[in-house]
Amino acid sequence: MSEGKRVLIVATTTGYQIRSFGAAAEKLGVRLVFASDRCNRLEDPWWDQAIPVRFHQERRSVDAVVGALTQRPPDGIVAVGDRPVVLAAHLACAFGLPGHPPSAAAASRNKLLTRRAFRTAGLPTPWFESTPIDGDIHALARRVPYPAVVKPLALSGSRGVMRVDTAAECLAAFDRLRALLRSADVRIERDEAHGQALVESFIPGVEYAVEGLLDHGRLRVLTIFDKPDPLDGPFFEETIYLTPSAASSERQQHIVAVTGAAARAIGLHHGPIHAECRVDGSTVYVLEIAARPIGGLCSRALRFEKNVSLEELLLRHATGEDVSGYVRETAAAGVMMIPIPKRGIYRRVDGVDEARAVPGIEDVQMTAKPDARVVPLPEAKSYLGFIFARGDTPSAVEHALRTAHARLQIVIDREVEVVSP
Repeated sequence: MSEGKRVLIVATTTGYQIRSFGAAAEKLGVRLVFASDRCNRLEDPWWDQAIPVRFHQERRSVDAVVGALTQRPPDGIVAVGDRPVVLAAHLACAFGLPGHPPSAAAASRNKLLTRRAFRTAGLPTPWFESTPIDGDIHALARRVPYPAVVKPLALSGSRGVMRVDTAAECLAAFDRLRALLRSADVRIERDEAHGQALVESFIPGVEYAVEGLLDHGRLRVLTIFDKPDPLDGPFFEETIYLTPSAASSERQQHIVAVTGAAARAIGLHHGPIHAECRVDGSTVYVLEIAARPIGGLCSRALRFEKNVSLEELLLRHATGEDVSGYVRETAAAGVMMIPIPKRGIYRRVDGVDEARAVPGIEDVQMTAKPDARVVPLPEAKSYLGFIFARGDTPSAVEHALRTAHARLQIVIDREVEVVSP
């Protein structure tokens, strides 16, 4: 890669991956330009010289970014996180750069549009039905084929996703989801999709995550992550990702084939993808496929030979470099997303040094802020932190992650209710 190239990073101000992209850009000699939903009333509050945008105002945001970069357009664009993917797709069109079509990016972050696209393409699809979140769902609850899953259309990280086994549980789940979608941090997104919910039949089986790159429509799978913990409900909190996958080569080939078909069904074309799949017997269901890389700090579990990070690979790909020669490292690797065990005020985590001392553990990163209010799923929107491990085999990595997690003592105080006199 020639130095001096510029890559536009479209991200929220809270993205964990920004620092990783910064380190990769410094290594490559690439200049990063940011567009984010930062405050536009303060003078560069994050000291990143980011162009302020609003993801719910796509046209105005495109005009703002194009106007700011007219003299020096970017050589590539990368979206970090779910909300930025549609704006990033519009910006790729505006600058004449390869990327995912805006309609495909929009479908990728809307679970109802995804389900419809998969069904139209003839892909394995569960029974599903959408409904306004404020509507009368009693009739729907009576005809749902249980067990089923209630979920929002446009939240990520399993937020708001609940398994229901009876009509009564379905009604209770809708009440809970309705409260979540009315919360301030969700309403501020001003996304019309938050006015609806999806109910679909529960798919049993084993879950996998697929990390890949589309290059002008051709899918290259970077890795398949195993998820060793069962995800059967009532909530669907992801904890451990392991690579390489222990699945048979036949199953992995099937997952790759169906993931590629799912990307084509939505219309994704060029750039990173992250897919979630369930395998029930011999049937592969793609639950969702996002037009962005794996989120949070989880990308640290995916490394390529010669110590190349995922972020470095994405920057190279965004600027037109052929990255087909980069292969995943031979070591097994994994990450644990440290779950929030209960609601309350997060104070601290003891035992971090002891967890880091476990053989195979590379690092323990606590990302939660002390004295912050935390809630577990299905309302949670983040994790307490991440544990990273490497080893000779995925089973050794899994053992190291679980051992390290067992050494952590998470201190969360009970919330004190203030009673008015």
